[in-house]
Amino acid sequence: MALLAQDETVALALSLKVAAVAVACSLPPAIACAWLLARKRFFGKPLLETLLLLPLILPPVVTGYLLLGWFGHRGPIGRVLDALHMSVAFRWTGAALAAGVMAFPLLVVSLRSAFEAVDRKLEQAAATLGAGAWRVFLRITLPMSLPGLAAGLALAFARAFGEFGATITFVSSIPGETRTLPIALYELLETPGGESGALRLTWVAIGVALCATLAATWLLRRPRKTEFEA
Repeated sequence: MALLAQDETVALALSLKVAAVAVACSLPPAIACAWLLARKRFFGKPLLETLLLLPLILPPVVTGYLLLGWFGHRGPIGRVLDALHMSVAFRWTGAALAAGVMAFPLLVVSLRSAFEAVDRKLEQAAATLGAGAWRVFLRITLPMSLPGLAAGLALAFARAFGEFGATITFVSSIPGETRTLPIALYELLETPGGESGALRLTWVAIGVALCATLAATWLLRRPRKTEFEA
């Protein structure tokens, strides 16, 4: 007898795919934003910090509604995407977008703290030895920030995997397309006799969270060296 029903397995696979794509697409801009906040002073920095944290402050349903207004079929960005046959509304890519938006602040906060913890003297020493800005970042700053990066990735993946409010508001619940594990769990709770299925999905969600935590712990314990170490 299978541990999960077929539709539950589909929801689990979809959630894993959505979370992975959301985190992967969020990582480059998160690194850029975190480095900018950690290393630069500029006009409007407090405003940028506030905007980046909004998804953590606003109710997820509000975030989903805003995404629908911008990326829906009638939204300004959505109409452009429709013309390019790249629509994300009511598709799994839209679920990944919603999950990425909700997980993005956690990634930025973790990375910013990690960048701020790097000794600036090491970066300055590498620059004095002739290393360019990109090489300093790739060989000094980023490797020494790996604990924060690993923690941020674990938090972001778990947040994206468990996203519900923004996702169901933006892309609804379409079996095999946008019905992620949290949505499937909610619908089981609303269905008479669905308690056993909801319990199964709850244990699966706990298992995924534990795996993400163990992976982050393993990454944090790996030895890290920079190119400029003796």
